[in-house]
Amino acid sequence: MSAAAGRTLVAGVGNIFLGDDGFGVEAVRRLSAEDLPAGVEVLDAGVRGVDLAYRLLDGYDTFVLVDATARGGVPGTLYVLDAGECGAVENPDAVLDGHRMTPDAVLALLGTLCAGTGGTPPRRIMVVGCEPAGVDEGMGLSPAVEAAVPAAVGLVLGLVGARDGEGRPGGDDGVSCERDHESDYERNPSPW
Repeated sequence: MSAAAGRTLVAGVGNIFLGDDGFGVEAVRRLSAEDLPAGVEVLDAGVRGVDLAYRLLDGYDTFVLVDATARGGVPGTLYVLDAGECGAVENPDAVLDGHRMTPDAVLALLGTLCAGTGGTPPRRIMVVGCEPAGVDEGMGLSPAVEAAVPAAVGLVLGLVGARDGEGRPGGDDGVSCERDHESDYERNPSPW
């Protein structure tokens, strides 16, 4: 059994000075107050994408990324995405820009680091995203995104096994989540 077996990292990313872009940071702040299973770590990664990629080299079985995710839906809509099914990075050059590390660039950098070090990326990578109303300069979440934070925390708790049956959108937990036809998760070739 590897050192990563059973280890989970939940990381919130985003810039709290850009309105709803701070969704991931706020969600993990609230998540950190919850009782979590052994082996689950919560990290406020903020805008430190390079640090997050290096942190993932510490060996995790599961990685849950929480972020504002603009997909054209109604603000406050939550998405659960399996990053393993989402296809290639849209802009591999973003990996070289330490000032603008998008989640897909973090995952691409992780792949590069794993290849260079012989490390192994997490077996399961999930994204819990929220449709932002705006990411303009300013602090605080919009009312729609603020209202979605508790449901996002519930989704993450379900994904990490802290609550039975709450890790899938569209259940009885009050989560409003866009679905793709018959599937349980909203899917797209690229989650970002």
